Amino acid sequence: MQNLRLPLVAGLATLCFVLAGCSSKVADTTQYSGFLPDYSRLKASESPSGHDTLRWVSPDFKLSDYRGIYYTPVVYYPAAKPTARVSQATLDQVRGYLDQQLKSAVAQRKALVNQPGPGTLTLKTAITAVNAENQDMKFYEVVPVAAVVASTMAASGHRTQNSVLFLEVQLLDTKTGKPVVEVVRKAYGKTVPNSNAPINLTELKSGIDEMVRDVVTFPAQ
Repeated sequence: MQNLRLPLVAGLATLCFVLAGCSSKVADTTQYSGFLPDYSRLKASESPSGHDTLRWVSPDFKLSDYRGIYYTPVVYYPAAKPTARVSQATLDQVRGYLDQQLKSAVAQRKALVNQPGPGTLTLKTAITAVNAENQDMKFYEVVPVAAVVASTMAASGHRTQNSVLFLEVQLLDTKTGKPVVEVVRKAYGKTVPNSNAPINLTELKSGIDEMVRDVVTFPAQ
């Protein structure tokens, strides 16, 4: 009986280890970039598309109180450096595509102004990481033997991964300089086959598009 229990205990221990490494649907504190001045007031919430996100909205904020939005180009924060998986060309394409789509979405909500001034908002957006992480465990993997196999695959780099784009967004009252909306968004794209596969705009595009649709449908009076 004791010999039978040993594999089970080992399998359950491995299962706990693997589950602890499963990806979170929102960014955790270690993934904050410092782009936003204060992360303590962010609360877990759901986007219009049903995507988990972290958000804070000033209780006094009403979009209708402002005549327009001064849009600032999307930046990388901290400055992005190409890697073996994410080339400089991909970094440029991701930033360019997000910038174009986000600006168009914002313009659907409020008129864009050429310069900041009274009665306007200023939008600042940063891409804080372009990454990939192991997929969450599937139901059929949550048994001791399969968990051992899955953990071995993850350790060897052969496990399927989700492409991920991390975004931090701040909307400011231009006159006061105080934030009225702050968001930290973890946008999932398509899967890549393993930890060595390159990440391109093609994989990240769906995550960007979903986030942009949420901007258009975000409920702000």
